[in-house]
Amino acid sequence: MQTGYTSLSVSVIYLWLLILVELAKAEQNMEGNTTASQKPIRQSRFLCSGEQEYVHKRKKVVLESLSSLGINCSEDSVPHITLLASGGGQRAAVGLVGSLYQMAKDDLLDTVLYLGGVSGSTWSMSTIYSDPQWSISMDAAVSQLSGPGVELQEALAWLGERAKEEHFSLTDIWGVLTSAGIMKQMDLRRLSDEASRNATNPYPIYSATEKYCFSNGPIEGKWFEVSPHEAGFTELGLFIETSLLGSKFEGGELLERKPEMDMVKLQGVLGCALAHEDAIKDFLPPWLNVPGQVDGAAEEYMRVYHALVTVVAMTRSTVKDPTALSDLDNLQKILEEMFNDSQSAWQVSKSSEERKSLAQQLSLKLLNEVEIWSQGLEEGAFKTHVSLLISQVLPKIMKWEWGTTENFLYQYQDSTVPPCLVTKDRINLIDAGLVINVAYPPFLGNKRDIDLIIAPEYSAGNIFETLTFARDYAAEVNKSFPEIDDKVLEEREWPKDCYVFEGNETELSIIYMPLFNRNNCKDAEEVKARMDEFSTFQRPFSQDKIEFVLETAKANMKNNKHILLREINKAVLRRQNKRKSFLPACPLV
Repeated sequence: MQTGYTSLSVSVIYLWLLILVELAKAEQNMEGNTTASQKPIRQSRFLCSGEQEYVHKRKKVVLESLSSLGINCSEDSVPHITLLASGGGQRAAVGLVGSLYQMAKDDLLDTVLYLGGVSGSTWSMSTIYSDPQWSISMDAAVSQLSGPGVELQEALAWLGERAKEEHFSLTDIWGVLTSAGIMKQMDLRRLSDEASRNATNPYPIYSATEKYCFSNGPIEGKWFEVSPHEAGFTELGLFIETSLLGSKFEGGELLERKPEMDMVKLQGVLGCALAHEDAIKDFLPPWLNVPGQVDGAAEEYMRVYHALVTVVAMTRSTVKDPTALSDLDNLQKILEEMFNDSQSAWQVSKSSEERKSLAQQLSLKLLNEVEIWSQGLEEGAFKTHVSLLISQVLPKIMKWEWGTTENFLYQYQDSTVPPCLVTKDRINLIDAGLVINVAYPPFLGNKRDIDLIIAPEYSAGNIFETLTFARDYAAEVNKSFPEIDDKVLEEREWPKDCYVFEGNETELSIIYMPLFNRNNCKDAEEVKARMDEFSTFQRPFSQDKIEFVLETAKANMKNNKHILLREINKAVLRRQNKRKSFLPACPLV
């Protein structure tokens, strides 16, 4: 009598189980509708066929990489490893390039199946993926950070075309400023263009949040993911092809196909934290941040001022002429002086209506000063460009109009969709970092079945905050998350350079790597000083600042290569344990 498995019987059982899983996926995708494949909206908890195919090909790259590292792994136990980069403005954009560069140098990058980003890290993602072979050599991505940049005329030409559109907004302006002013590239490709690429690079997932659901709606409507193949709401399991994002829908039907937004516009959507009114509160000086005054007047004034100085700073990075640079510096000084001089006006006790009126008056004064400054410029190309920029930007700043996108769930008939999404023909996609400043949600649960997350942390908030937010999010949507020891949280002000939060035998683990830590900062005060020096909202970094963040991120990865290798080995074992858990509990007879 046979008392155990033969290798053949185990293989046959496993093969049948894989077949059953695929049949279940197909059945789930159909959702009882034999014409589901013809519907523009896909409702499923499983990967779309395009992503499945890419992942299958990418696993072969991962397997070869693991073999070269001396890690024993079979084709059916290739671990699902994700690198999740946090947000954090240019600090995150530069830091991610540094982290990826070092992983490539240490032959670790090809072990990564997915790359996920949010806010600032999506800026560098969108830039590096413009090269279909970027992971083979990171030299070009590093050079791009210090490249010659984009001419103001080129940026304005793109902005001029967007200004002709019905829903032109600050999202377009923010997109072109970050692309040209920070990432130094105007990438006009569409994300869906990447759907047909080979598996040379990790599969990219970008994230946003729906503004109304973020503030008022249920958690199911908050997280929005975008990949080369699909875009949609993570927890609702409702998706459309990415090429249809921005097209007009009603009742689940495609009414009008519209052009997909390019990567410049997408950067504006994914990285626009300021689109949410509360985000500006973090920048209020003490004299504007008066306790008990909740009328929003101070925030309104601060938004206009902050937007203007940001536009000036980012415009400066697209200009090379010394006279033009001097003119921009003069405007920056004028705005700063006017803002500081308004302090006395705010200190006088006023009613809510008086404060609102004052905010509007002072905001208009700032805008008028920009107009006067532009009129005083010498005649020439720079004055022409500035006049065009001002005519397009100033009205949007005053109205604080951020972009909206056609809602593919408008009038969609499904009880799982929140009413706030069904009743609006347009949705407002903004920076997902406002929810969680690391894109954990798309990688939790069974859909992508992740074994290991590598999470370089570039955030400006409290260290570990993204982890605790993700843990709470996972609990609310009933998905597993590694346990976080409260004693570790006590190290938030002066953290180590690497932590491992380990799941059980079949659950994911997280390698968490703070940018500034006790390995590169002598104490908590230096960590805080570094975060202040490289704050999220400031002028584009100087070359010295870029180099510093780049080298710091590289060093963090290099110093912890042994931990990465150890946890990658564990991820292989975790994947093997998952495979074994499919097998029957009793032996064949």
